[in-house]
Amino acid sequence: MKTTSTPQKRRHSVRVMVGHVSIGGGAPVVVQSMTNTDTADVTATVKQVAELARAGSELVRMTVNTDAAAAAVPHIREKLASMGVDVPLIGDFHFNGHKLLTTHPACAAALDKLRINPGNVGRGSKHDLQFATLIEVALRHGKPVRIGVNWGSLDQDLLTQMMDENARLPMPKDAQEILHEAMVASALNSAQRAEQLGLAHDKIILSCKMSGVQDLIDVYRRLAERCDFPLHLGLTEAGMGSKGIVASTAALAVLLQQGIGDTIRISLTPEPEGDRSREVIVAQEILQTMGLRAFMPQVAACPGCGRTTSTVFQKLTQDIQGYIRNHMPEWKQAYTGVETLQVAVMGCVVNGPGESKHANIGISLPGTGERPVAPVYVDGEKTVTLKGDNIAAEFQKIIEDYIRSHYQTRT
Repeated sequence: MKTTSTPQKRRHSVRVMVGHVSIGGGAPVVVQSMTNTDTADVTATVKQVAELARAGSELVRMTVNTDAAAAAVPHIREKLASMGVDVPLIGDFHFNGHKLLTTHPACAAALDKLRINPGNVGRGSKHDLQFATLIEVALRHGKPVRIGVNWGSLDQDLLTQMMDENARLPMPKDAQEILHEAMVASALNSAQRAEQLGLAHDKIILSCKMSGVQDLIDVYRRLAERCDFPLHLGLTEAGMGSKGIVASTAALAVLLQQGIGDTIRISLTPEPEGDRSREVIVAQEILQTMGLRAFMPQVAACPGCGRTTSTVFQKLTQDIQGYIRNHMPEWKQAYTGVETLQVAVMGCVVNGPGESKHANIGISLPGTGERPVAPVYVDGEKTVTLKGDNIAAEFQKIIEDYIRSHYQTRT
C-alpha cells in the first residue's frame, strides 16, 4: 500500500462548534461550499443544499440579502430536516445584515453561523453601531461568527488611514504590503471589538480572502502568526474550470502544508447550468491528496502514452471512478474506513504491475497490441487475470468483495 509523508503540524487554534461540526482545535480541516440559488426560492435552495451535502460539503453557506431570503431560511431548515439533511447552515450577510437579523429573529435562530464582512457593515459613524448589532444578534442566539475580510470590499476608512500613516514615514513601505497589513488589521481589530461586545473567543472564525495566490499566502501567514482563531481558507474569485482549480490548489496547498487552515472553500465559477458540487469535490481532493483527510477511495491511473493508443484503459478508469463515486454514499454508511481504499487502473506493462501492487486493488492492462490479459493484484499479490469484454464489471465485483471482507460493518 502507498504511504505518504504528512504536512507540518497543524497550527494551534481554539475550537469553534458550528452546529455539530468542530472547527479548529485539532479537528480535521472542514470542507464547506456556498449555494448560488436565490435563497428566497425555498425549493431550489433546499435541493442545492442537499446536493452539496450529499457531495460531502460539511458546511453550506447561503446568501441572505433580502427580507424574502431571511424569511425563507427557517423554512429551508425545516425542509432539510424533514429530508434527514442536517448539514450546518451559514448565513452570508452584507450591507443590511443588521436589519435583516433583527427583523427576522427566526432566521438567526435557524442558522448555525453568521458570516459578516467588516468592509460591508457600514461606513463612518454607522460602522460601529451596525457591527455591534450583528454581534448582539449572535450573542442572543448563541451563534458563532466568521469575520470575513475580502480585498474587494476592504474597509476603505481603515485602508486610507494606514496608507496615510505609511506615506508619512521616512521610508514608506510598498503599497501592496500596506494592503496586506490592512487585511490582517481589519480581521484582528474586528475580532477584538466582537470580544469587547461579549462574543466569546471560541465563537470567532477569521478569513482574509484575496484572488492573488501569493497575496493570499502572505496574508494568511501574517494572520496565523498573530492569533489563535480558526482560519477559513479560500482564494476568492478563483475563476472557472482548470484556472480556478489550479489557482486554488496552488494557494491552499502551500498554507495547508504549513499547518495553516481549519476550513476551506474552493470558489469556482460554475459552467452555465454546471454542477455546483464540483467545488466540494475539488476541496476534498486537495485535502485527500495532501494526506489530511480521506473522503473517497482514490484511483491511481497512468496518463497514457504510445503504448496505450487504444481507449480501453481510459474508459475503464472512467467507469471505475464513476462507479466508486456513485456507490460511496452507501459504502460509507455501511462500512468503517472504506474511504481509505486505494485502487490502481494502469494502461500497460511498464509501470502497471508495480503500481498495481502498491494499491489495495490494482489492475494492469496490457497496452495496445500486447496480449489482451489484465492481471489483478490484491494487497500486492496477483489473484486473477481478467480477459474479454466484461473486465469493468468483473473488476467492480472484486472491489465490492474486497470492501465486504476488509472493512468493518457499521452497527
